[in-house]
Amino acid sequence: MLNYGGKVLTRTLPPFSLVLFLPLHTSRLANFVMPLGKSLLFRCLILVPLLASASLFAADFPTFTPCFGCIQSVSQWHPSLIEEEEDSDEEPPISATTQVLPNSAEPPAPTTIDTVDSADSKPVFDDVWQRIRAGFSMSTGDPKLVAQYERWYAAHPDLVTMVSARSHRYLYFIVEEVEKRGMPTEIALLPFIESGFNPAAYSVANAAGIWQFIPSTGKKFGMTQDWWRDERRDIVSATNGALDYLQSLYVMFGDWELALASYNWGERSVQRAIDTNKKRGRPTSYAAINMPEETRNYIPKLLAIRNIVKDPARFKLSLHPIPNRPYFAKVATTKHMDIKLAAKLAGISIKEFAALNPSHIRPVILHKTGHQLLLPAQTVENYQTNLAQHEGPWLSWKPYRPKKGENLDSLAPRLGISSEKLKLINDLSSETRVSDGQTLLVPTSSKRAENAFEPFNMHIHPVAPQSVSPPANNTK
Repeated sequence: MLNYGGKVLTRTLPPFSLVLFLPLHTSRLANFVMPLGKSLLFRCLILVPLLASASLFAADFPTFTPCFGCIQSVSQWHPSLIEEEEDSDEEPPISATTQVLPNSAEPPAPTTIDTVDSADSKPVFDDVWQRIRAGFSMSTGDPKLVAQYERWYAAHPDLVTMVSARSHRYLYFIVEEVEKRGMPTEIALLPFIESGFNPAAYSVANAAGIWQFIPSTGKKFGMTQDWWRDERRDIVSATNGALDYLQSLYVMFGDWELALASYNWGERSVQRAIDTNKKRGRPTSYAAINMPEETRNYIPKLLAIRNIVKDPARFKLSLHPIPNRPYFAKVATTKHMDIKLAAKLAGISIKEFAALNPSHIRPVILHKTGHQLLLPAQTVENYQTNLAQHEGPWLSWKPYRPKKGENLDSLAPRLGISSEKLKLINDLSSETRVSDGQTLLVPTSSKRAENAFEPFNMHIHPVAPQSVSPPANNTK
């Protein structure tokens, strides 16, 4: 039996097995009513209904079946798979009959009054923060450490405001997925301390995305990492992978604190620490086992954020309002196209497109069955209409295979692009001088090559932990 997210989980037991255990729990009630009658018949009349009702009650508990690695791997792509298009100097038009919606405006401030859905008696929230507060269920943690990080965040109000604003694109989706699994909603706040909700975050340990997956764990949970895409940064794939991982850790250890410690430190490290304490006859809880300082402070940081979200006014902080409705919608890809064109068809900026589709590394969307784009929900209809009406070129990039040993610094000007940009877009070192015969991504037209160049998500720099989270040894 496990206590999972505030709910008791057990396998359904056959009715006869309950007879063996339930009398132990009903003995006090039986002792209370026994003085009312001494006959065996009277006792049966009292106890039999109690046992029957308890059996029915126990049968209603769900059987817990964890979901592991639900995301399927996607095969790798190569630049040579891009369809070549005819050269054109014309900008892809937006149909005059379709109104382009403005770039994502700031969401309106929500009301703060909860209502109740009369159909199923479930609370309906206008604001995602209210919804998160309603699902808090983790322990209070180490009061001194939690208070230490509360003070740190309170002393950095601009950081809290920035990260809460950055989260407004993703939190509704994350909370939906967390609630589906019956997890504590504190889990939805984990990207706050992992990445500051920065989808381009890349750590010195090669962890990427808002959930900070290292390459090996990302692959374990089905996140493709190739020349075109890094799904560790994909909002949907990484969120599902992170929750699958956390679910499996909870099942492994039966405790959310140990599960979170494993997410930060690794399950093998946590298990070794537990085994060491067992051998020494010591407790095996999160508070009792030996662990690195970073892991020791990991949960207090999360609980500090939880407490701030619970009552920001107490810390003289404010949170960016997030309406309780989907921010983005999924749209299937239909063909290879420039990212710049996709953003234009949707009527959004490259920056907004990149924030929702951070897994794309190149300036080209490489279509494959099952691939999806995320677009602001209110722009989907506009995108699909413009997509159907588009008559211009779809790509401003094409594959090109130079001869082995060909000088790249000489080749680039002939293609209408600088050597620096040619190397950047093809993930080559600036020190690379000659080709090894690999296929390169080059402009389709030298006349507008420089204008067509979009760095998109190729400029990724490591994000130091302290830029989004207080240092572990902070004593302010």
